[in-house]
Amino acid sequence: MKQIGFIGLGTMGAPMASNLLRSGFEVTVYNRTVEKCRPLEQEGAKTAPTPQAAAAGKDVIITMISNDDSIREVFYGDSGILAALQPGTTVIDSSTISPGLAKEIASAVEERGGSFLDAPVTGSKPAAIDGTLVFMVGGHAEVIEKHRDLFDSMGRLLLHMGANGSGAVAKLAHNAMVGIHNVALAEGFSIAVKSGVPADKFLELVKNGSAGSKQAELKGQKIIDNDFSNQFSLALMLKDLKLASSLSDSTGVPSPMLGVAKSMFQAGFNHGYGDEDLSAVVKSYEDWIGRKIGGTGEQE
Repeated sequence: MKQIGFIGLGTMGAPMASNLLRSGFEVTVYNRTVEKCRPLEQEGAKTAPTPQAAAAGKDVIITMISNDDSIREVFYGDSGILAALQPGTTVIDSSTISPGLAKEIASAVEERGGSFLDAPVTGSKPAAIDGTLVFMVGGHAEVIEKHRDLFDSMGRLLLHMGANGSGAVAKLAHNAMVGIHNVALAEGFSIAVKSGVPADKFLELVKNGSAGSKQAELKGQKIIDNDFSNQFSLALMLKDLKLASSLSDSTGVPSPMLGVAKSMFQAGFNHGYGDEDLSAVVKSYEDWIGRKIGGTGEQE
């Protein structure tokens, strides 16, 4: 059975590691906040004191880290992964990072005799728990096939997007659309509710009409229920939109809708909603219309 080092136990990482344990893999975990390791220890995981220790002697290393700066520290720091990397090891990074950094790390891993896959995910917390994530993967096809058993333990679908970096590109383009769809949903709700249309009736229309989207299905009722418990945070979505904007600028692709979405998420972040679910972007609209979308309709 493959021995896995899993680094990063946030909203997504912890349930992903848990699914690997349930599938029978030997998993050693590391997280900067060590208390997050304790529930996985109860499931059979070992805890390492550093990323280097988590990576030492493993067949596969999986990382799920929040941003470029943190992933650099995990790989290149004094106690980082690269210091322990052995020839033949595969590194799977499921973080959402810039494509340039994904390619840089891929080169560093390959120079040490390892293989690298950039394999970000979509599906948010419920899919991570259920093991139904979708992976978009950049890297060599034979490496992907070698470790399909791991992907099958954590997700329902794997899409090979191309060479290293293409998984990161696909994730940023995808999340640009997620952000745009969330802003569109919030704006549609606001127009309807401000004009007297009940939020629940409007959501039913959206789900059954041409404006339907996965975000309407996932986030519409949360907005009506005023439930912004975190499945994927507004702050992380803002980070992804900024990365997507940089990618768009580098390619010369006009992206006016991405720009608007980024501004709306920035406004939500500035108002203190960063740790709430990304659907909390609607709160800026609620401030403008002077009422809540759901509940009694009155502004708090």
